[in-house]
Amino acid sequence: MSDPRLASLVAVVCSLSAVPSFAAESSYVYCDNGLRCFKAPCPSNSALDLATGAIIKGVSIDPSGLPQAGKAMTDLSAALYAGKIVVRGSIEHRTQTITGKEYNLPWLVATRIVRTAKDSERKHCSSH
Repeated sequence: MSDPRLASLVAVVCSLSAVPSFAAESSYVYCDNGLRCFKAPCPSNSALDLATGAIIKGVSIDPSGLPQAGKAMTDLSAALYAGKIVVRGSIEHRTQTITGKEYNLPWLVATRIVRTAKDSERKHCSSH
């Protein structure tokens, strides 16, 4: 005789393994880091993960997930460039072809603007 609880547990585990994995959201300070290059991909932007303290170098930002109010900020690009705001989002890797070569590059997918960044959170930025 089979145990119905075991069958239920197996069904739940199987269904969970079919769920796509999503990167956990965190808060980030994204900005220009002052590095310049002559060949793409260029690591001139970075993001500080406020939860771990890790700096993700060479990251691009995708602000398309921001609410309309965030996207409508007149100085959104300038605020991001200078590291003036903290955004909520996740890092995902996307394959891009640059000059005929494929690269797997990090992207910060922003979902909302959290607050103004503190000076101590902007130390990796060139404008600090």
